[in-house]
Amino acid sequence: MGIADDAIEVRATGWRTLAALHGHIEAALERELVREHELSIVEFTVLDALTRQDGWHMRISQLARAAALSASATTRLVNRLEDRGFLVRVLCADDRRGIYTELTETGRAAYEKAKPTHDRALEKALADAEQIPELAPLVGFLHRVPAPS
Repeated sequence: MGIADDAIEVRATGWRTLAALHGHIEAALERELVREHELSIVEFTVLDALTRQDGWHMRISQLARAAALSASATTRLVNRLEDRGFLVRVLCADDRRGIYTELTETGRAAYEKAKPTHDRALEKALADAEQIPELAPLVGFLHRVPAPS
């Protein structure tokens, strides 16, 4: 095995570790958010993305990127959240072909209610992952990432 092969294996190992940590965290968040708020992690992610926007709206294509979903999966997700009263669709004033999704007060309230559960579950999932030798270095790195100002 040459140096190039070693570098590829290091990256592959890093990717597998990252995927394992992501899966561990996502499963923990999903379990708690569904149990306490009947929200999936991807629904919470969309509400979170919308709360971070000035005016609480985004184009559906932006939501797709924020939630790491395909366009069709995002449309189905938006339909579900719209049916629950968490968001509405609004035509773009500049481009009639563009459609925004906009957070409603009900959606904002659902997000605010679920956020402490999300944060608590995230901290617990990271603490649990820190006890797994393969994941501990990556969790340590995450703890050193500076908080946004």
